[in-house]
Amino acid sequence: MKKEQKPYGTVLFKAAKILDYLSNNPESSLQDIVKGVDSTSSTTLKILDTLVLIGYVTRQSNKIYRLGNKLIQYADQNTERKNLVDLTQPYLEELQSKIDETIHLGILDNNEIFYLNKIEPKSQTVLMSSKIGNTRPLYNSAMGKAVLAEFTDKEIEQYLLSANIIPYTVHTKTNPDEIKKEIMNVRKHAVAYDNEEVEKDIFCIGASLINNNKILGAFSISMPKYRVNNSFSYQMAKEIRKTKTEIEKVINDDYSFADYE
Repeated sequence: MKKEQKPYGTVLFKAAKILDYLSNNPESSLQDIVKGVDSTSSTTLKILDTLVLIGYVTRQSNKIYRLGNKLIQYADQNTERKNLVDLTQPYLEELQSKIDETIHLGILDNNEIFYLNKIEPKSQTVLMSSKIGNTRPLYNSAMGKAVLAEFTDKEIEQYLLSANIIPYTVHTKTNPDEIKKEIMNVRKHAVAYDNEEVEKDIFCIGASLINNNKILGAFSISMPKYRVNNSFSYQMAKEIRKTKTEIEKVINDDYSFADYE
């Protein structure tokens, strides 16, 4: 008979109940919370003290509690991510209809590219193994290089000093001077390339998405290297630049990104 799995740390459940209560009752005293979550004053106060310490709850001078900025920040980030997916979806689908290859949408997250969306090709038999939630380095991925090109020169230097730059394949550039030279080319041509630098036999081309000088994310086209030739690469670069322009225009006009930070 399989042993029933028990949750670890019942205090987390109590903390969750307090957060749920404050979500529905934004301005609450200790006694309000104690009554609302059916707990003791001492236990509730200890949990609240910890939640205040880590920024999940704020305690005002009149000893009234409310949700903290840290939780609100998380909620805002998730909303912004969903907004970006929803807003870009029709433009990326249009791009995919012209270039029947895998389309990715990513965002900058802790000096990596986080895959936020993926659109599969309609008629290709060889598909990419990437998944939403995957991450890729900045220095060797197409979306990463596109984002790096939006950094200031000082920020690029800091990134190269702190990043763990290792060869993923024999084609990965690991020399900082070579990486900086490629970033200059990205700035010049507005597109970035990953020519088997992250995965053998995989080619990607990408561009950044910018609003009011803020990096919102990036998108790319990925495919097996054997399907790439010079004319196809030129066509993809042309379509990516066009899509970048269209998306950035609608983002600039969209109220939900007006105050994006």
